[in-house]
This record gives sequence, C-alpha cells and structure tokens, in this order.
Amino acid sequence: MSAEITGVDWSDRTVTVAPGADPYRAYLDSLGSAESRRTMRGCLDRIAQLLSGDPETTGEGQPWHLLRYEHTSRLRAAMIDSGWSGAYVNKHLAALRRVLKEAWRLDLIPADDYQRACDLAPVKAVRLPVGQAVDADALGAALYACDADPGPAGARDGAVLATLYTTGCRRSEIASMRLADYDPKERSIRIVGKGNKERAVYVTEAAQSRIDRWTAVRGTTPGALFCPINKAGKLRRSGNQLAGMTGQAVADLLTKRLVEAGQRRHTPHDFRRTFIGELLDAGVDLAITQSLVGHASPATTARYDRRPARRSREAVDRLQLPEA
Repeated sequence: MSAEITGVDWSDRTVTVAPGADPYRAYLDSLGSAESRRTMRGCLDRIAQLLSGDPETTGEGQPWHLLRYEHTSRLRAAMIDSGWSGAYVNKHLAALRRVLKEAWRLDLIPADDYQRACDLAPVKAVRLPVGQAVDADALGAALYACDADPGPAGARDGAVLATLYTTGCRRSEIASMRLADYDPKERSIRIVGKGNKERAVYVTEAAQSRIDRWTAVRGTTPGALFCPINKAGKLRRSGNQLAGMTGQAVADLLTKRLVEAGQRRHTPHDFRRTFIGELLDAGVDLAITQSLVGHASPATTARYDRRPARRSREAVDRLQLPEA
C-alpha cells in the first residue's frame, strides 16, 4: 500500500522524530523477550513497507503519529486483500495499535486521534491448523543421526530434540533455558515464556538421559543449558558463562538432523503441536495441557486437539462406496 492509497505522505522526511521519542523503539524496548522483539519488529517493518511502498524500509524513525483512522482502516483492508490469514492480519494490527499507543504516550498524537486510529475490528477467520505432526520414526531417525555424531554437537542436538519432543516448548524457550533452571531430581526445567510468565516443564526419563549426557559434555559452567558450538567443537562463551543459542539456531539444528536422517523437514512448532496432540489423545486434562505449554487461553490449546478430526474420519469410514 503506497502513500497515495493511505492518504498520508509517509515518505515526507521533513517530519522527524527524535531518537528518544521514537514510538517504534519505545514499543520494542517494552517487550520482555528477544524473540518477541524480533517478531513484532518484523510486523512493524512490514507495515512500514506497505505504507511507504519501499520494500527495504523499516519502521524506525517513521512518522507513526501521522496515522489516523482513515489510514489504519485502509491498511487493514490492504492486508486482507493481500491474502494474509486472519491471525496474521490480527498480529500486525496488534503491533500497529501498540506503536500508536507509544506515540500517544510520547505526546506525539492526541488521545482522540489515537483512539480512533486503533478502533479496528479484528479479522474473524477459522482456519484448519497448519503444520505437521512429528511421527516417532522421524524422531528416532533424527536422534540416530545425533548419536552418530561423536562431537559435542551430537550430544547437544540429541538433548535439544528430546527436550522439544517431551516438553512442547517454543524454540525461543529452548534457546533461553539456563543450566540453573534444570532440576535433574525432579526432571523439570523452569521456563520463562511469553509475557515473562514462569512455568515448569517436565521431561521423560529417556529425555533426561540425553540431557544428562549433554551436561556431562557441557560441564558445570554457568549460563545457557544449550549453547552454540563452533566448527572446532568448542563451546561458545560470553564472558565467564556459556552463551545462549537463538531460536533460529534451534530450528536450524533440527533441520540439519532431519535432513541427515533422510526425513521430511519439521519446524520446532511441529514438535509443540505434536506434544499437545499426544497429551490430549492420552486423555490429559485440557487445563493441565494448557499449563504445561504456557497458553494464555484454553481455546488456543483446544485448537491442537486432533480427536474431533479423527472422529469425523471414522464416521466417514462407515460409508460404503458401491462397486462399479
């Protein structure tokens, strides 16, 4: 969406915002995790690109305070017309509302204009769950690939895969785990998830065996539970602690091991949806499942329930197609 469509000259650089009063920066700095900052930065940058018509621009230093309801409503329509899913549009609208709120807090936009610009209805849409379940054969083959690697990365990657599969953690949560958060006696790991909310997750005995095998290689140095490893097999440090991985690094090692094993690619979130589905299939209470995966609403957890689809398939299987 160009400046001509929105009716505001987004490319007018005569309007400047001091670095200390940039609502883009103020909003991102308010977020509690690096993963959240990365996600919402991407949303704001995409909005800025739609507004400016420049695919290389970012949201930093842009005149967000010039946006009014006629601009934000057209922006919402442009996202829908671009074929974005309802959830994807709503995530961008949430970022837009928050950056406008920061503009109001910084006295860059009047309260009435801010409230009108944010008065956008969410996009209602019901979609089938995306992604794929991770079957036991694929996981077993990937773990075998890890075991075939005699270096420290083999032990680390096997522990990461086992932790992904038996906790359902997000990739950012895996990356942020600390050695001090791991309690081998309880087979538990303390997680700080979205919204800076703490919860405990638990691993199986087989997963604990892999984590313990990795920690024997890792040692007792404080810092990240799972750390980067350079090509020479050295664990990467940050000062006197072991450095942490990124969420993307977790996704990359998963892809690497699956490809080595000749399996189809999966994302860390495929492991998460598999974990939730397996628990619900086993009859675990929805509230307990919700607590384990750190969902704010049980409705989010319920979307991963595979039982209704299975019952529908079983119902259709009762039909007999006449022979030709």
